[in-house]
Amino acid sequence: MAHRSLSVTGRSVSRATRVAASAGVGVLAAAVGYLVTYLLVVDEVREAFGDSVADWMGVAWYYYNAHFVEIEAYGEVGGFSRTDTVDLIAQSETTSSVAAYAIPPLVLVAVGAILASQFDARNLGEAVVVGAPVTIGYAVVMGLGAVVAESNTEASFFGIDSAASMAPELPPALVLGGVLYPVVFATVGAVAAALVRSQ
Repeated sequence: MAHRSLSVTGRSVSRATRVAASAGVGVLAAAVGYLVTYLLVVDEVREAFGDSVADWMGVAWYYYNAHFVEIEAYGEVGGFSRTDTVDLIAQSETTSSVAAYAIPPLVLVAVGAILASQFDARNLGEAVVVGAPVTIGYAVVMGLGAVVAESNTEASFFGIDSAASMAPELPPALVLGGVLYPVVFATVGAVAAALVRSQ
């Protein structure tokens, strides 16, 4: 059985090059998804949090919620603590924030289709080879973002210490947002584009 190597504009491309390019595009996909989410929800973030949370961080929480990753809210007052999870999009009543659920799948499907077209993928195997590695870059961004998007506050009132923090839950951010979303949606986009090109 002959093995056909993928090509870009007529040049043969190695598997390592395809994986590296797809991983880089995964980073780009996460950034584009975040920026589109920013445009949709930044006004709601400002209304909900005011000056207590930076706009970029509040938008990041919505972006994680768009991947069905909840935000962990921890509070402690005088030795008593409580942890809850929050889904800001589910609590929202605006159409623009609910539309944020569609952003990650749409961006990842588009990225997968673009990669399949760029690397001239024409069958299922070739599509998976160019679509699935998007996960590498996407997972790195989602993991680092979950750590960076943590908000911490501490205060003391009449000798009683209090602390609060909010951050995306790290395991779901990595597994659900960083791995499952790109594996499924980028691969679907690549497969769809490959099937169209093979006709």
